[in-house]
Amino acid sequence: MKLASLENGSRDGSLVIVTRDLTRCIGVSGIVPTLQQALDNWGKLSAELERQAALLEREQDKGEPFDPSCCRSPLPRAYQWADGSAFVNHVELVRKARGAEMPESFWTEPLMYQGGSDSFLDPHGDIVLAKEDWGADFEAEVAIVTNDVPMGVSRETALDHVVLIMLANDVSLRNLIPGELSKGFGFFQSKPSTAFSPIAVTPDELGAAWQGGKVHLPLLSQLNGKPFGKPDAGIDMTFDFGDLICHAARTRPLCAGTVIGSGTVSNKGPDGSPGKPVADGGAGYSCIAELRMIETIRSGNARTPFLSFGDVVDIRMLAETGASIFGSITQRVVRHHG
Repeated sequence: MKLASLENGSRDGSLVIVTRDLTRCIGVSGIVPTLQQALDNWGKLSAELERQAALLEREQDKGEPFDPSCCRSPLPRAYQWADGSAFVNHVELVRKARGAEMPESFWTEPLMYQGGSDSFLDPHGDIVLAKEDWGADFEAEVAIVTNDVPMGVSRETALDHVVLIMLANDVSLRNLIPGELSKGFGFFQSKPSTAFSPIAVTPDELGAAWQGGKVHLPLLSQLNGKPFGKPDAGIDMTFDFGDLICHAARTRPLCAGTVIGSGTVSNKGPDGSPGKPVADGGAGYSCIAELRMIETIRSGNARTPFLSFGDVVDIRMLAETGASIFGSITQRVVRHHG
């Protein structure tokens, strides 16, 4: 089942079911008006939503044309957004970039920060910056949405709580990060609002690509229309989503609608190296910071700038058939005129 939230003038949008080919949708306000309300009552409502999804697929004249540009985030706001760093290769590279050593514990216990969940960006909404010199960067990720998760959930049952899967652009302001982290209290100003894909899918929609708490498909990102990265989200993921759920729920329960991110998807090269840019035949990168680190390793200087006003970022994932699974996150960087 594929779900989206359309703009309707309210804070939380209007829940719709979308066809697998992303061409048609149907509102379900008679069943449940918003995705958060559906998640709050998933055990009671999911079967009827699935039935409506099957009818929509079967009856070609049913529903309305689907326009992803009218989508909010599937959850325009959420009770919780916790972003992990499951791809430790990424953590290692960005820490090198700012001259920080990486403790060995990073390979055995996930990193996770609690982001702002009160105002997610629309999937086609602008990334608004007051200053270019903040060093804005995109971070292409996979994210999951949970139902209610009990505190201390077991590793054996953690993945049973994954209700939906989507993509994320966890925007980072790289030049603000070192100053914040040096205070020993984590991210805040350096992590502005996050964007999510227009479509959230139930795990069964991914078929064999959803295995072991990982999505085994390339995550594609472009910058200004040029390929930037195509790393496989199922490779080099040190901690799967079961691990991340257990980590998040170790000392507290998680409310239905909790969003957990994978962290920036990152692959090593076949020889164990940090990998190569797409232009050099590699899988590329899911953020600018990694490319800048590779440039520094190669030549002593980072040449690729962070995002500038007018730049356009595009993030998507395709099925083996070439069809878009989640729609695209397509965002332009614009100046804040507050």
